[in-house]
Amino acid sequence: MSLKLSVLLALFASAAAHGQIYKCQPPGGSVEFTDINRGSYCKLMDLPGMTVPAPARRSGPSAPRAAQPVATPGEFPRVDSAEQKARDADRRGILEDELKTEQQKLAELRREFNGGEPERRGDERNYAKYQERVAALRDSISRSEKNVDALKREIANIR
Repeated sequence: MSLKLSVLLALFASAAAHGQIYKCQPPGGSVEFTDINRGSYCKLMDLPGMTVPAPARRSGPSAPRAAQPVATPGEFPRVDSAEQKARDADRRGILEDELKTEQQKLAELRREFNGGEPERRGDERNYAKYQERVAALRDSISRSEKNVDALKREIANIR
């Protein structure tokens, strides 16, 4: 029962957007609800309260629109260049601190990774546990390297 209800709700939602709904049932096929009349096996559904006209169908590719500049309202708050430079300097300082922290973390992870052969711990009697830790270290190093690269790109983008 809830499936039928959800189908009907979907129909009403799509009907509001498209205007006309067709129930298509080809011979030996399953029922399909669509906004396109696919032939003699499709019947227009009479949905009460649907007065939205169907959108006009275009044939062929549409012409690309020229980009229109977005006008800002006169009362839109503006920041003077000195204030923006101060904000950019603060941002650069924060990003450089994050970069320094991430580089230290990466160096520590690489030291612990020991070229792919980290020392086994006492709690790793099972070799599978050791391999899990090595894989986790490898993933952490990769993620940290990506973070360092992203921080460097972000710092380079500051004016």
